[in-house]
Amino acid sequence: MTLRATLFDMDGLLLDSEVLWHRAEHVVFGRLGVVLPADLRATKGMFVDEVVAYWRARQPWHGPSDAVVVAELLERVGELVEAEGRLLPGALRALDLAEARGPLALASSTPTALIERCLDHFGLRGRFGSIHSAEDEPYGKPHPGVFLSAAAALGVEPTQCLVVEDSAAGVLAGKAGRMTVVAVPAAEDRGAPAYALADLVLASLGELEPSWLDARFA
Repeated sequence: MTLRATLFDMDGLLLDSEVLWHRAEHVVFGRLGVVLPADLRATKGMFVDEVVAYWRARQPWHGPSDAVVVAELLERVGELVEAEGRLLPGALRALDLAEARGPLALASSTPTALIERCLDHFGLRGRFGSIHSAEDEPYGKPHPGVFLSAAAALGVEPTQCLVVEDSAAGVLAGKAGRMTVVAVPAAEDRGAPAYALADLVLASLGELEPSWLDARFA
């Protein structure tokens, strides 16, 4: 099937915000008495509501509601992105390569307000024909809902979409949606079995080759 559009994740793929999320989680949950492991791989790719529910189920706290904790996390991450965030190597080049071959959409587990805050900070919002958050879906990744909605908004069949993801949950979501998937895992995550399902695995977006795209978008 010839590809016609590209769906990008955001955190940990285009932006170095994954580490900022972890810092925010350690601060916010730490104030609630929740002891988080140094490795937060168990919740990577989850929607923020799911992350809060995950830790509340394991280390219950008294006081603020889940909604209050979610809001505090989102505000803290937004502040960190604006103060310290950077685009990851190859991100702009990958957007340029993909945009030259078809429309782009962004499909992320991050809530829409924070997606837009981050994209505006880096001047990227106009690069995407459509922006989608898992907050608008019944289920987050690894369910394919957010990718299917993004494809529909572009008027492109799922099988004609390329998904570019960093998380294992995102790879599973893309393949569940019958999409072609490029995975760009963090070095410490590369051994996760889900990445074996990807059509291409890269160490960074800077390794994405025009010839690979041409063979699939031609």
